Amino acid sequence: MTRGRQRIDKWLWHARVFKTRSRAAVFAAAGKLRKNGTRVTKASTSVGVDDVLTFALGGRVKIFRIADMAERRGSYPQAIGLYEDLSPPEVAIDNSATPFAQGMAGRREPGQGRPTKRERRALDRWRRAAN
Repeated sequence: MTRGRQRIDKWLWHARVFKTRSRAAVFAAAGKLRKNGTRVTKASTSVGVDDVLTFALGGRVKIFRIADMAERRGSYPQAIGLYEDLSPPEVAIDNSATPFAQGMAGRREPGQGRPTKRERRALDRWRRAAN
């Protein structure tokens, strides 16, 4: 591990926030990232130890304090050593009262709504027999 400064896209790639460096560069250039509260608009922006990065990813707000730099992209255990995660805890949502959580989605009372495949075949047999 090294001390010093590094491009933000390279650091995000080393920290395994993004799968490729080009994705990290596009994300940074799109202005979706803040460094110490200031919006980043270039992938070449340099970051150093103790800088705080804030961004939204995967529907959650991530806040990382940079703890170290890397010369090469390492394994996941090495990558999580590059930052301290200051993100707020994920809020658990109770969906137990929804029909989907109870396995009731798509069910209906007999005679309600569209016929099932079995009922449709029975109707077809009945119609053929009636002709």
